[in-house]
Amino acid sequence: MEKRRVLLVNDLPGYGKVALSGMMPVLSRMGYEVLNLPTALLSSTLDLGKYEILDTTDYMRRCLAVWEELHITYDAVCTGFILSEEQNALVEELCRRGKAQGAKILVDPIMGDGGRLYNGMTEQTVARMKKLCAQGDVVLPNLTEATFLADCYRGRPEVEAYQLREIAKRICDLGAKAVVITSAVVGGKSQVYGYEADGKNSFSVPYERIPLRLPGTGDLFAAFLAGHYLKGMSLEGSTRKTVDILERLILADQEKGTGYKGIPVEQYWEKLGV
Repeated sequence: MEKRRVLLVNDLPGYGKVALSGMMPVLSRMGYEVLNLPTALLSSTLDLGKYEILDTTDYMRRCLAVWEELHITYDAVCTGFILSEEQNALVEELCRRGKAQGAKILVDPIMGDGGRLYNGMTEQTVARMKKLCAQGDVVLPNLTEATFLADCYRGRPEVEAYQLREIAKRICDLGAKAVVITSAVVGGKSQVYGYEADGKNSFSVPYERIPLRLPGTGDLFAAFLAGHYLKGMSLEGSTRKTVDILERLILADQEKGTGYKGIPVEQYWEKLGV
């Protein structure tokens, strides 16, 4: 049986296990053929304070043209960091065409955290990201990104349960089929919240927040969730499985203290059962 093919659209660091560097080994290990389309080349993870970055928009456009000539197709697209408005339009069209051909679309709308947008992200970025999210079978924002996409409760470190549902519904109203909101805090407790557009299923998965900054955990979350979801597991089941994996990964890596390099996920396969 031919392997299912997943296209990852994200940045690629030269140093550090984040973005494509972290996602590719996960999905490859889970049995997928992995294509990658880097949105930028980075010298290292941004957390190190100094980096060099190369905009790959022109390469992306040429690469997609070559793939089309070679009839290279894919069964799913997972998007992550997008460098510019021009790239966002390019990726939106990529997802639109893929969706029309039956590909599943998973969007991680990387725009901000801690109640605010990242440097360089604007309201125009948010508006364009909404259009990309409209193509999503699953959208995977953190709470900050979700509030910007939903245009409500912005800047709040935590929300009420009914507000979280409202945020998720508004994102689905953009056109997304489902949303999984990470890093949500309700009543002082951390959870991952899922909502499907038909309103028939919503769920929350509690977890213990570990006071440790590890770059790339969002990328790993997206990769593991995609890996399970694309094999036919329910969105809720995929989310619960992924939360469990990430908790074990973070705890295991906490002992080694890899810190700003991200988590070297390949070192922990035996502990993860994937």
